[in-house]
Amino acid sequence: MADRVGADVESRARARTRRAILDAAVTVLSQNPAASLGDVADAAGVGRTTLHRYFAERADLLTALGEDVLARIDAATVRARPDDGPAPDALDRICQEYFELGDVLMCVFSQPELVNTNAWEECSESDKALFRLVERGHAEGTLDPALDQQWVLQALWALLYAAWQHTRESGVSKHRALDLCLRSLRKVVTAPPSA
Repeated sequence: MADRVGADVESRARARTRRAILDAAVTVLSQNPAASLGDVADAAGVGRTTLHRYFAERADLLTALGEDVLARIDAATVRARPDDGPAPDALDRICQEYFELGDVLMCVFSQPELVNTNAWEECSESDKALFRLVERGHAEGTLDPALDQQWVLQALWALLYAAWQHTRESGVSKHRALDLCLRSLRKVVTAPPSA
């Protein structure tokens, strides 16, 4: 029993250290895409040897970071409850959840090697949930039927990127940027009024 408790404690400590390294990587690489593993270790509050135990090479860290981001997107999609309520409301919730991932996603988008993996090329569960949401919106008449699923998905990501850039470059508050993003998304994807 004591061995199992000790193993549990060690496992949680390893998970916390790994999480600290990944979070530090986001912070450091957002500010300097060419930052070294030593810079990431310093920001995580761990030694370089410790970092290398988790991620032997920079490529290993970047791969793990890319996988972590995909997991965060999936978790955000689940939290947004895409199958609940009218499609435009569900799309708003997804946009709000994804908006909160801005720092990590901007880091990923500035590191092309993070998104050039098979995991990013495949249609994820989050993508499938969004596609189902758009289909539902077409069926209920709340989303513009002329806009296919892929277009709506691309529009969502483009508007999120614009909102994140707007906060960074124009000093607009996150609250205002999200409001602009949601208003724009609604105008783009909502079904036009019946003639």
